[in-house]
Amino acid sequence: MKKVLVLAAVLAIVLFFSNNIFAQKVFSVQYESQAQVKVFVVSYESQADLCVYKEQYESQAGNNDGKWFFEDYESQAKKKIFFVDYESQADLKIFFVDYESQAGWKNKSKFATME
Repeated sequence: MKKVLVLAAVLAIVLFFSNNIFAQKVFSVQYESQAQVKVFVVSYESQADLCVYKEQYESQAGNNDGKWFFEDYESQAKKKIFFVDYESQADLKIFFVDYESQAGWKNKSKFATME
């Protein structure tokens, strides 16, 4: 019985950390120099590299699939992003979608940008 409880605890810890490692949890930094990825929000879905859905809860964040959760604290985020003013400054062009099912990559060559 004791072995089962220990195994269950270890499994729970592994699942907890693996979910947090791969979740697309982002933090919007104040300065460009702090960012890992510079992002530009485009006006039309067809212009985007990635369609992003803003999740309401951390547990709903995706695995580099466009489902983002914006963290309140930089230390909790997987990626630090900075929103640039001009498309030419961006590493990644995104479009915010209204429905979770619309999230995803349009330009797979940029996939590594958010890994």
